[in-house]
Amino acid sequence: MLSSSLQTNRRYCTRGHAKDKVPSIPDYITISRRINQLKIKVEGAIITDKESTKDNYIIIAIDSTGIKVTNRGQWIRDRWNIRKGYLKIHIAVDVKSKKIISMKVTDEHIHDSKMLPKIVDAIGKSKHVTVGKIIADGAYDSNAVFKCLADSGILPCIKVRKNAKLKKTNHFLRNLLVIYQKKNGLQSWKYSVSYGQRWIAETVFSCIKRTFGEYVYSIKSKNMIQEMMLKASLYNKFASY
Repeated sequence: MLSSSLQTNRRYCTRGHAKDKVPSIPDYITISRRINQLKIKVEGAIITDKESTKDNYIIIAIDSTGIKVTNRGQWIRDRWNIRKGYLKIHIAVDVKSKKIISMKVTDEHIHDSKMLPKIVDAIGKSKHVTVGKIIADGAYDSNAVFKCLADSGILPCIKVRKNAKLKKTNHFLRNLLVIYQKKNGLQSWKYSVSYGQRWIAETVFSCIKRTFGEYVYSIKSKNMIQEMMLKASLYNKFASY
């Protein structure tokens, strides 16, 4: 068949498909539809990691990053003033296994602190692990976040703002962090709570972008979300080896 003409090869392939001798190859549209129908759950990825959950206690680093919705060059955006916006992925990473245990995908207008309760709620639905503490940067410094973590029995290790002050309206855990960071210094507080582990979330972002790219291939919003969930699930598979 290698030396035959193209039409001859087509006849052989057509006859083979007709007689069910050659497996049919789905086209791009079929593959895309099947992928978008998959029910991908990142939350279930850590259940198989017995080493990190053997004590039923994990430490989580939370952060967010932006993902481009198109692969157009920066020159085109600057020249023609085209702005497509970007996606924001909010992740919670187990600092020991370096796996994503929860992820939410939003648009660029959603603030980080607004998504933390949803991430915590998604993790709380799992009966296999218990979150001991959460490490996050100053973007999550809000009374609503501290209240959510306190109600869930999670110790917040959040860097408060430089101009943070003691207030009666503040959550008591936030006031305690303000006192400690002002009295003993920020570096002393970082060392006491192992704040450097927050960079594991940045490492995960770097791995995903270097492996799958800094943009999404999908065009529709729901397909973009599905694509990012699939990439996160694949990253967890890679992290298992």
